Parts: sequence; structure tokens; C-alpha cells
Amino acid sequence: MNLLRKLDQNIERWLLLVFYVMLVMTMAVEVLRREVFSYSSIWGEEIVRYSFIYLAWVGAAVAVKERAHIRIDVIMHYLGPRPKALLYIFGDIVMFAVAIIALYWSWEAVHVSAKFGSVTDGLRVSKVWALMAVPAGFALMMLRLVQSFIRDVRYLRDGKPVYEGDKLFD
Repeated sequence: MNLLRKLDQNIERWLLLVFYVMLVMTMAVEVLRREVFSYSSIWGEEIVRYSFIYLAWVGAAVAVKERAHIRIDVIMHYLGPRPKALLYIFGDIVMFAVAIIALYWSWEAVHVSAKFGSVTDGLRVSKVWALMAVPAGFALMMLRLVQSFIRDVRYLRDGKPVYEGDKLFD
């Protein structure tokens, strides 16, 4: 149980770290190769591109988990705890519905790519690995939305103030 809790708390951090290090290291090597040796590779550019895509989708799931996604919340300052919780729950339900639709359509692109065996231009690996970033990101977002929904309903039931995420700026 403790391992699952640690994974739940840190899996996105580790994924973000892996993709960020891969992006920076590959970009540094490619800049060095280009500037010093006057040679560049197509695979380096692909690794950077796909690392950035995965970084963005995992980051989107983190934003959902921490309620750090961009929103206009001026009205939230004028609401009491119960209406605020209900509004957050409603927002999570709407976002979950959008995520289901997006997951379906993004999975369709992965399926078509797998069906026809498309590969990336430089690495020559199945494009499924690149395209999986979108459905994986939406699936992770859906998991975090379910957790958020359960937490908000529990807080509403117990009379606690709704979780609003950590503030970057006050």
C-alpha cells in the first residue's frame, strides 16, 4: 500500500524528470554536434520533439492533480465553501466528459497508425509510441479527475473547505 501511495504522489514527477533530462541532454548533444562537427541528425530532433510532447501531456495531468491549470477564478473568491465545492465538482465532471471524448479520438489515431505500421522518419520506430502521448495524458488526467472528484465529495460531506491547489502567486 505504501508503494502505491508513493507512486500516486510521485509518478508524474519522475516521468517529468525523465522526459526533461532526455530533452535537455539530447538537445545539448545535437547543438554540440551541429556547432563543433557541422553535423546533425534527424533522430536527435525527433527525440527532443517527442520528449517535449510527453512532457506537456504529463504536465497537463499534474496541473489537473494540483488544480494548477489556467482558469478564471475571480467568482470563486465571492462564493462560500459549499457553492465553491459544487462548482469545482461540476468543472471536474465537465473536464472528465471532454477527456473521454479526447481519449477516444486520440486512441483512434494510435489505432490507425498501428494498423498501417507507420514509423517515424528518423528513428524508424513505430509512430504508435509517439502518438501514445495524447491518450496516455488524457488517461492520466482522467485518473486525477476521479481522485479530485472523490476528494471534493468527501470534503463537501465533511464540511471541509475544498482543495484549491497550491498557489504560485498571491
